[in-house]
Amino acid sequence: MRRRLLIQVLAVAALPLFAVPAFAAGEGGGGGGAGSDGGGQTTQCKKGKVWDKKLKKCVAPKQGMLDDDNIYEAGRALAMARRYDEAIVVLSLAADKKDPRILNYLGYSHRHSGRVAVGLGYYEEALRIDPDYTLVREYLGEAHLQIGDLAGAREQLREIEKRTGKGSREYGMLSEQIDRFMKS
Repeated sequence: MRRRLLIQVLAVAALPLFAVPAFAAGEGGGGGGAGSDGGGQTTQCKKGKVWDKKLKKCVAPKQGMLDDDNIYEAGRALAMARRYDEAIVVLSLAADKKDPRILNYLGYSHRHSGRVAVGLGYYEEALRIDPDYTLVREYLGEAHLQIGDLAGAREQLREIEKRTGKGSREYGMLSEQIDRFMKS
């Protein structure tokens, strides 16, 4: 219990350090889609660019140029393409700094960039706003596994089960991760 409290305190304390990171050209993960052209096709944008639906082209992200839904979509696409640092830059442009979807993918991107404590802080903030957001709980459980906290991961699995049952995608994914962790 004391260990988890310490982790949560460290995560929240570290949050401001990475809230609006500087963007450096050439950072980020591998290739992959960065947006959608509205027809379901993924548009390939070069590093540092996001898909602008209105202009129908890749552009450099700027504060206020996209609404929060487009920022979320672009940030999520970058995170799923393993372009975590770029996702953080894009997601940090959101006007609504309390949008749980934005906070979730900021947490996801920081966690996958090796800043697990920062990721934990974003996940905790998202859950303070929406305790029923089970995707955050799945990712939070995975973060707990990353730091060796099996009890914390199991707690999130129980919370997911309370909200959606054992048949949900989030429950299945976290359950699978816990099983893998136990076998390793």
